Amino acid sequence: MAKVLGIGNALVDILIRLENEDLLKELNLVKGSMQLVDKDFKNLAFSKTQHLSKVQASGGSAANTIHGLASLGVETAYLGKIGHDQLGEFFMNDLKNNHIKPLLKYSETETGVASTFISPDSERTFGTYLGAAVEVGSDDLETSLFAGYKFFHIEGYLVFNQALVEAALKMAKSKNMTISLDLASFNVVDANRDFLVEMTKKYVDVVFANEEEAKSFTGKDPEKALKEISTMCNIAVVKIGKNGSLIKQGNDTYSVGAISAKVIDTTGAGDLYAAGFIYGLSKGLSLAQCGHVGALLAGKVIEVIGAKIPDCDWDIIKKGVKIIESSDN
Repeated sequence: MAKVLGIGNALVDILIRLENEDLLKELNLVKGSMQLVDKDFKNLAFSKTQHLSKVQASGGSAANTIHGLASLGVETAYLGKIGHDQLGEFFMNDLKNNHIKPLLKYSETETGVASTFISPDSERTFGTYLGAAVEVGSDDLETSLFAGYKFFHIEGYLVFNQALVEAALKMAKSKNMTISLDLASFNVVDANRDFLVEMTKKYVDVVFANEEEAKSFTGKDPEKALKEISTMCNIAVVKIGKNGSLIKQGNDTYSVGAISAKVIDTTGAGDLYAAGFIYGLSKGLSLAQCGHVGALLAGKVIEVIGAKIPDCDWDIIKKGVKIIESSDN
């Protein structure tokens, strides 16, 4: 099976279940967005949520996708930067324990933390302290790191370092890798639209976007956004929540429904969808089948807190994947 390399912000997620949305207003966070915050904000958020239920997990969009792929048995590796601290050690061990090859760099800065605020309606809002994660630079990359991998997955959150993104995409393309980009968050797209469009047209094969990101990227609603994005790359995917996803390649368009699920927390839904979709591509499945595998993983992760599907669920998921692989659509 083809191997997958991912690059992203190496973050530890602190998942916080909110009793109401008052704290979001108090912290000046826009519900549903990802906002970059400083160390003082990180410490303030921690102090104001000490009484609330929290879960710690390794995270970052691309890392979540790579974890999903590894759990499906795909050989994977991950590029990122962490600090010489407890959270960095936690992140490193989590990769190793999940059979992901760590290609991590170290910094004297603290490991990045994504404070993930989960509203009562399951919507998640991120206050992200990038810390060491943002220090990954183009000088940390070398073409040899890309050798032997067929797929390269990159998260849009890295776009705050445009030189890094372009260098990584150029190296991946030089190795004839299939490149997938997850657009990340609507406010990230808003701030970097021109650059993202340029990179997509030059290097990207597969674009993943949710409804809001697609609108920020094109100014259009899902169906029209899908059509426009598909003119920039080989495969366009627009995820439309409970209504599933839309996929377009050339003149072919597919609509894939979401699976029935009890929504607890939507954190990681898009990341795990991407994992399922890339898995399908690596196995030579049809685009509709790729979408169905993505929908299966997304539907399972929203039934738990955080972006990691419990080990006990993967056997059931793998059986579902086999059924999809044997189907005709």
